[in-house]
Amino acid sequence: MLASGTGSILKAVLDAGVPVSVVLADRPCRALELASLAGVETVLLDRRDFGGFGAGFDRARYTEALTGELAGRDLDLVAMAGFGTVLTEQVHEVFPGRILNTHPSLLPAFPGWHAVADALAAGVRTTGCTVHAATPEVDAGPVLAREEVPVYPDDTEETLHERIKQVERRLYPDTILRVLGELEPVEPTRA
Repeated sequence: MLASGTGSILKAVLDAGVPVSVVLADRPCRALELASLAGVETVLLDRRDFGGFGAGFDRARYTEALTGELAGRDLDLVAMAGFGTVLTEQVHEVFPGRILNTHPSLLPAFPGWHAVADALAAGVRTTGCTVHAATPEVDAGPVLAREEVPVYPDDTEETLHERIKQVERRLYPDTILRVLGELEPVEPTRA
């Protein structure tokens, strides 16, 4: 599992009994602590070692390092859980069709990092959560599951995002388990 934040999605995934063999984070975060407490291997592949969070970030070199970390393991699926780094095509070549992501909107509406704020700014009455197969194009892969969440007149970005997360914490683990059940294990491709 790839993570960047508090680990709330990771916790939901672990609580649902999804087998997680490694949690890789792009920055020090609570998700690494939660994984460690659950006895799951952790890897910190810190973006600061690849140019940080600004214009100097070397996305290709970071993706190469991440792909190397993952390709050396017997993984059937890679799940992103609030992972804050967009990766290059290389990781998709090694795990073709086997990378999942969750997104806080009803894709294709409101792709990108600010989906909840964008939904509020657009004045929509309904948004939601989408689980999709990740592709090199951000938030554009095939939809695997989605669920609507109403937008209330007094919603703030925080209140709406929390209601979306409540759905996400159920929908994502269920979808991961379903996809795992449908996959035939493959030999990992070496990076």
